[in-house]
Amino acid sequence: MKTILRILERAGGYRPTLSIKIENPPFMALVIEAVSEPGPLGSPAISVAHYGEQNGDLMRDPEMCFELSKPPLCSLELVAYYWRNDYAGIEQYSRYIDGTNYVFVPGLYEEHRQFARLWNRNIRAQGFLEAFTDKSIRG
Repeated sequence: MKTILRILERAGGYRPTLSIKIENPPFMALVIEAVSEPGPLGSPAISVAHYGEQNGDLMRDPEMCFELSKPPLCSLELVAYYWRNDYAGIEQYSRYIDGTNYVFVPGLYEEHRQFARLWNRNIRAQGFLEAFTDKSIRG
């Protein structure tokens, strides 16, 4: 999700009040927000979603949640742990905490990583980085 990281950089970086909405017709708006609870490993997390509308309700198409991770000697990266699509009625966690146990679902995690790569290419090709302005920042 390098495109999302570049948008975060242009928005001044992560902060707990982060809220960005990028309008880029004819595509659905792209919303990037800080998640109030940390990710499964305790790192700050963000939600990235396209929102549509059905019968007056906002619908995620899709939403993914990522932890912000900075391994030693590496650059900042987004590590997936959640995927949701309201139109399909699917919600998936590939990494989570169950009581005091960290749960990792390797096959699902790999699906999330692959989807994130494809989605990143689409977000970049659709021009969301170029469509970002200071007016996109809501918080």
